[in-house]
Amino acid sequence: QVQLMQSGGGSVPAGGSLRLSCVGSGPTYCMTWFRQGPGKKREGVAAMDSVGLNTYRDSVEGRFTISRDNAKNALYLQMNNLQPEDTAMYYCAAQLSRRRGTCGLDPAPFDYWGQGTQVTVSS
Repeated sequence: QVQLMQSGGGSVPAGGSLRLSCVGSGPTYCMTWFRQGPGKKREGVAAMDSVGLNTYRDSVEGRFTISRDNAKNALYLQMNNLQPEDTAMYYCAAQLSRRRGTCGLDPAPFDYWGQGTQVTVSS
């Protein structure tokens, strides 16, 4: 079992930056950022496994950077050049073992979820 505690988020104008953090209570194999806007399905944003292999959603490639600090059981998302379409509730999620599949942007294999934090980008 692992608990995930998120921080960060906020409201910024288009072109601004935010940094999200997610701290787990123990080690994880895979950690991924998801987001869900009003009336939309949850979608994966960026994922990273415990050895640093990462995956990005095409729409955030080059603007967002995922990183993790395994010593702190922490996951981060640096979001630059934010756009209104990035507005959503952002969640971190974790898998404890690779037995459930690859570390990626599909929410189905994830067992543990943070509480979410709102990101709002104005035009």
